[in-house]
Amino acid sequence: MIFDDDPDILLVTAAILRRKGYEVLCREDCTEMEKDIQGFNPAVILMDNWMPAMTGVDAIKLIKTISAFQHIPIIFFSANSNLEALATEAGADRLLKKPFNVADLEKLIAELLSN
Repeated sequence: MIFDDDPDILLVTAAILRRKGYEVLCREDCTEMEKDIQGFNPAVILMDNWMPAMTGVDAIKLIKTISAFQHIPIIFFSANSNLEALATEAGADRLLKKPFNVADLEKLIAELLSN
């Protein structure tokens, strides 16, 4: 599952993951986040920071407080200059700096799914 306010990032990232055989759900905001996660039951979540209404940091913090979602690994991915500090603050499981290398994204997803 991918949360990013940039439709181009969603399109490209989803295409990369679908090409690897993953089912992908994309959202441009977090307004229905809990309902979307509950309904889709993602194996991994990719979360951008700059989202309308709720930052990725706040969204990750919220996800991590919901016991039914705590097992889902979250990759914080952003072009933010202080990405590591924000990922730590949010409680993200991993981070990926934008622009990202396709091989790095694929490797990261594969590692999280093998755990």
